[in-house]
Amino acid sequence: MNRTDLPPSLDEYEHEELRVVRGPRSGITIAVAVHSTSRGPAIGGCRLKPYSSVGEAVADVLRLSRAMTLKCALADLPHGGGKTVAVVPGSPMNPHAREELILDIADTIGQLGGRYITGPDIGTTPEDMALIHRRTPGGAFCRPETLGGSGNSSAATARGVRAALDAAVGHVHHADSVAGLRIGVIGFGSVGRLLSESLAADGANVIITDVNDRLRSSALDRGIAWTGADLLREDLDVLVPAATGGLLDADAATACRARLVVGPANNQLASDDIDARLRERGITWVPDVIAGAGGIIHAVCREELACDEQETNARIDAIGAKVTRILTHADTHEITTLQAADAVIAHPEPTPARWPWSTHRP
Repeated sequence: MNRTDLPPSLDEYEHEELRVVRGPRSGITIAVAVHSTSRGPAIGGCRLKPYSSVGEAVADVLRLSRAMTLKCALADLPHGGGKTVAVVPGSPMNPHAREELILDIADTIGQLGGRYITGPDIGTTPEDMALIHRRTPGGAFCRPETLGGSGNSSAATARGVRAALDAAVGHVHHADSVAGLRIGVIGFGSVGRLLSESLAADGANVIITDVNDRLRSSALDRGIAWTGADLLREDLDVLVPAATGGLLDADAATACRARLVVGPANNQLASDDIDARLRERGITWVPDVIAGAGGIIHAVCREELACDEQETNARIDAIGAKVTRILTHADTHEITTLQAADAVIAHPEPTPARWPWSTHRP
């Protein structure tokens, strides 16, 4: 792709490499971005999604890979950020065509010579990661556990979001429990479902919305309320974005009625200045790059750093302390939480010596 094909507004996203190819088997456009390898190989998921244009897909892969660099830094992982997106048709692909696409993705990743490792994201599975790994050894995290990987990362992601949410509830609502709080969850996918169940079990009044109304019965079967209303405009104690990104734009920042926003969706802000708009309205937003870090912590700790489950869970639970530090720094210095997250990255706390990744390069 020529430089002139990229939207000018993306000049701010400095990346080491961007590859945009048409898969020779599938004929589908694939974009792989490597934002940074200064801490170690770039990591980031593989997303299969219909896009309106190649330009939209490139914009997405650049934003997502940049966010992954921040996520790895906040999670104290020896990696930088990368991402893969593929511009798939709106209708389901047949199994053969889909396998050809995954093989094309594997070959594109292989051409990067180990500088980027992928994982599951929207539209991909641990089984896809196994195929990528077979084609490009070492090129994928989160293969099925039976094949030597760490498996599905949804539970770890949900655990990390819960740690972030509990810390933020303590900071914003001065509560030591979610019991009695009205919490709206946008998105009832695997992470949204696990998180909703956890919150409801601890006494929160959880209400769900999702564009897929067929999930309604699944929520109701679990005793969780469902609504077709716009949760941005509902009176909530906590809003949890757990679907796709870009939810929080200028209109949403004006309409939002929750005092706290924290969830796993990637790239929740349509632009970085939305954080300041939310702060002006007295709304605390926990950056998604820390709230949603549980999945990559689990994958890296289990597959690369030889941590057991107890050590890995301790590292995921430490997301709560990191969120408290970010929110406290934002309040103390009267800055946005995004600015506070950058400050926390710039001035990291010492990593406990008992954690094996403390010996890795910073």
